Amino acid sequence: MPTIAITLTLLGLVPLIVFAGGAVGQIPETAERMQVALIDYAALILAFAGGVHWGLALLPGAVRPSLRFVAGALPMIAAWVGLVLAQLVAPSIALMVLIIGYLATVLAEHRAARLLLVPARYVWIRWAFSLVAVVMMALVLILRGVGQTVVF
Repeated sequence: MPTIAITLTLLGLVPLIVFAGGAVGQIPETAERMQVALIDYAALILAFAGGVHWGLALLPGAVRPSLRFVAGALPMIAAWVGLVLAQLVAPSIALMVLIIGYLATVLAEHRAARLLLVPARYVWIRWAFSLVAVVMMALVLILRGVGQTVVF
């Protein structure tokens, strides 16, 4: 895995961590805004993960390109559903959908790596990113669900 990919992936975690921390902060208005920012950013990154599979499907000689296009579209659809649910139902429901979307995507990528459809090194970095993302969203979901705030 190129160093730049690892560096950018690590930097991509910064907004997730900052928004999650802010979403459980003690100032209610700021916490609400930070939760929205967390949902928006998590949805954006989930959709981005699907784009990788579109790129792989477009390569000359791609194996099972139709399946790869579907695999690329599903994270984007899950992200969109999460965004809509955040607005129309509740942010907590959106976080649950996004958590499921992240887990489903990384599990599908893990399976694809075992079938040599994606590079194994890519999947390891995706596991690391997804684990942090899921933990951050789950912490916000749980802490806000029980009315707990955190002082930084």
